[in-house]
Amino acid sequence: METKEFVLTLDHSNFTDTINKHDFIVVEFYAPWFRSDPPFRSDRRSCGHCKSLAPEIQATLVLFWLQYEKAAAELSSQSPPIFLAKIDASEESNKGIANEYKIQGFPTIKILRKGGKSIQDYNGPREAAGIVTYVKKQSGPASAEIKSADGAAEVIGEKSVVAVGVFPKLSGEEFDSFMAVAEKLRADYDFAHTLDAKLLPRGDSSVAGPVVRLFKPFDELFVDSKDFNGEALEKFVKESSIPLVTVFDKDPSNHPYVSKFFDSPATKVMMFVNFTGETAESLKSKFREVATSSKGQDLAFLVGDAESSQGALQYFGLEESQVPLIIIQTSDSKKYLKANVAVDQIESWMKDFKDGKVAAHKKSQPIPAENNEPVKVVVAESLDDMVFNSGKNVLIEFYAPWCGHCQKLAPILDEVALAFQNDPSVIVAKLDATANDIPSDTFDVKGFPTIYFRSADGKVVVYEGSRTKEDFISFIEKNKPASHGEESSTTIRSGEHKTAEESAAKDEL
Repeated sequence: METKEFVLTLDHSNFTDTINKHDFIVVEFYAPWFRSDPPFRSDRRSCGHCKSLAPEIQATLVLFWLQYEKAAAELSSQSPPIFLAKIDASEESNKGIANEYKIQGFPTIKILRKGGKSIQDYNGPREAAGIVTYVKKQSGPASAEIKSADGAAEVIGEKSVVAVGVFPKLSGEEFDSFMAVAEKLRADYDFAHTLDAKLLPRGDSSVAGPVVRLFKPFDELFVDSKDFNGEALEKFVKESSIPLVTVFDKDPSNHPYVSKFFDSPATKVMMFVNFTGETAESLKSKFREVATSSKGQDLAFLVGDAESSQGALQYFGLEESQVPLIIIQTSDSKKYLKANVAVDQIESWMKDFKDGKVAAHKKSQPIPAENNEPVKVVVAESLDDMVFNSGKNVLIEFYAPWCGHCQKLAPILDEVALAFQNDPSVIVAKLDATANDIPSDTFDVKGFPTIYFRSADGKVVVYEGSRTKEDFISFIEKNKPASHGEESSTTIRSGEHKTAEESAAKDEL
């Protein structure tokens, strides 16, 4: 006896028709777990390290799919029914749909409304009960109307962050602006509205509105705003939903705020300290004082337990021996570090930072004492000298030590470097992108290996060709400026002779 499947199976032949038929539908874009490529990375940059994680990831995905099917069964029995669907985005015939919805990893879940005219990321739980609750909420209105004190208690609760609009009437410019923001942010924030402020648990009960009162289980517990400009209201909701000082520790109730903190566009001020240390409380108290005095300066503050924040310390290239420390990351990814900070240094160092008196910190490996291999080692501290200010034509690979593709590429780049050993204008180099900061405004590194060419005259080009010695050589010759008297019709490298016409013919093939 076959078990009924409640998750709709979509492909290129029925996707559009199915989406058009539903005012609300949830679609999972997936790749089959049994594929040789890791299910979470289907692009050419997947690596051996990723593959080594595949069994654990696959087991997690199988568990999720069972939960997804269980949720679909329950939601299909609602009145009216709510449908969950899936599409194999790795299937060649479905890739056009995946590209249309900008799918970059698996699984990715989207909520589609109004026949696909409105697209929203699914940011809810991954277990059946949580999926059901989240989807039911998302299928309803973006803002719930509060009509009683009991209704307010149910919507707001004691541990929720909820933006409540108080209005004299449920119409007009302010109400429309509030509802538009609620619709836009509904995936990540909760909204409600009411005609009577007396029903709300906190705040001035005599206010008639229009006003937005954001309730939260931290800091001042609620905050009001009367600015209904769309951008201003959106900013108010996002910024007010983050604690004055976000706590990064093992407490799961803090994790949603940590995610919002790192998603914030504000300059991030982070202090990492041993929470069980003797000076922890005095450090945290002074840090909070500085955060309070910095309100309105587009700064977001976080204090992290060093034991629970190993991943963050590793990301910033920091050592436990530097704790307690403060590290600041600006919106343009520049970093500023104060290691082994003392309580009486926090305020003055922050003032120096605001006054522009603190030098930027670079995560960098040491500059190698010897650099005699064919492929030159570049680190963050030598990037300017070896790439930007060298006056050379530099082919640079951004790699990760654990990346299988990078390891396979290494001997090929050695050969390319040897092919240009008699051309002092060309350098072939590599930089460990996991251990060194990279200027993101110049190099867009999202996977490994990523390869760029910076010509002697300052042009930067990403390499997207085949990873063969011949193709690399052709690419370098094509993109480096021609020197005086250089023959443009031929390329001579280490005894090889290849005409430009032959290179072009190979490219066409």
